[in-house]
Amino acid sequence: MRDAREHGIPIETFRVTGSDGRKIAAYRFGDTDKARFKKLSGRTVLSKKIRDTLIRKYGCRCFIYLEKIDERELQTDHRIPFEIGGDGISDELNPDDFMLLSGSANRAKSWSCEHCENWNSIKKRDICSDCYWAYPENYSHIAMSQLRRVDLLWQRDEVEQYELLKEKATAYKKDMPEFIKEIINKELKRRT
Repeated sequence: MRDAREHGIPIETFRVTGSDGRKIAAYRFGDTDKARFKKLSGRTVLSKKIRDTLIRKYGCRCFIYLEKIDERELQTDHRIPFEIGGDGISDELNPDDFMLLSGSANRAKSWSCEHCENWNSIKKRDICSDCYWAYPENYSHIAMSQLRRVDLLWQRDEVEQYELLKEKATAYKKDMPEFIKEIINKELKRRT
């Protein structure tokens, strides 16, 4: 279905009851007036050249989680989802229109984008250009919601610090995000 949608064919998704009584997805053609055929319909296979350019420029890092990842685990993804922006503005594929992601960051981005009003109805490239999922280094919203996000990872020797934080949070009957925000707020107040 995604391939059909990416070729500009309007497809509607709805739920039906299967023969076993469970709800399942079903599809039908949508409003043909909303078809969006482009000069090159469908995804272009992203070249190794783009991936190598991104790795040379940024290293083997996930653009979202900022963690170093083995090169073979990195996935090349469109900054502006293909559904909204195609392969970019120019006829040539520009490495700046793409990003390197870990598998989990790519899935999180896909889920968030596919549930965004811009993806589902508005379809404006400039909305995506200001989104965390396209430009986590400079954004004003996350999927059109006024949110800010910091993803913290504890790796190798740092895991011990995480376990201490978790232990303290549990002792105070707090979940980790709430506890970490309290620590940050106390530190900010102390410094002002």
